[in-house]
Amino acid sequence: MHYQAAPYAEAKLIRCTRGAIYDVVVDLRRESPTFTSWIAVLLTAENRNMVYVPEGCAHGFLTLEDGSEVFYQMSEVYMAESARGVRWDDPAFQIKWPGKVNMISERDRCYPDFR
Repeated sequence: MHYQAAPYAEAKLIRCTRGAIYDVVVDLRRESPTFTSWIAVLLTAENRNMVYVPEGCAHGFLTLEDGSEVFYQMSEVYMAESARGVRWDDPAFQIKWPGKVNMISERDRCYPDFR
């Protein structure tokens, strides 16, 4: 689950252009009434839906079909020093994934507990 911290916080617009993904957004804005809540959206090439991820929210997805392709539009350039993340299985969020996570990067696996 990724995001960028200020001053390079970014909003994202995500669409699945081939295959299917289960897309999750977690609210990390401390002043928000939905702080630590999450939503999930099924994005497929067929349904042509998109999801908007506001600044201050983390984003991640699980591919549901081999060969899935994801298209991002971002409001800010990537800045490695502002890159942040939270674990996909962090107990603070209790995200319900529709299947087993089979492949995940070492960096994404090693984020500390959010709380």
